[in-house]
Amino acid sequence: MATLQGGLLGPDPGALSPAQLEQLRNFKIQTRIANERYLRTHKEVELLLSGFFREMFLKRPDNILEFAADYFTDPRLPNKIHMQLIEDKKAA
Repeated sequence: MATLQGGLLGPDPGALSPAQLEQLRNFKIQTRIANERYLRTHKEVELLLSGFFREMFLKRPDNILEFAADYFTDPRLPNKIHMQLIEDKKAA
């Protein structure tokens, strides 16, 4: 591996054979497809993220990490998401 500025190790282009590189490339493509498929079929993930960003932009917290921890550990969050899913289903 090559050493980058600051002592970090960078990629070693000779570490994988061409066949391994092709296999890795195909794995990455299939993983992205699977992730996209999952996100498209799980509306709750979109609701979680959009709700988080909406609240973050409205409240503009000084400490985003603390805000995120509070937001995602709120015991009312599952019920909020469930109610939004029901509302979206009714609207469709």
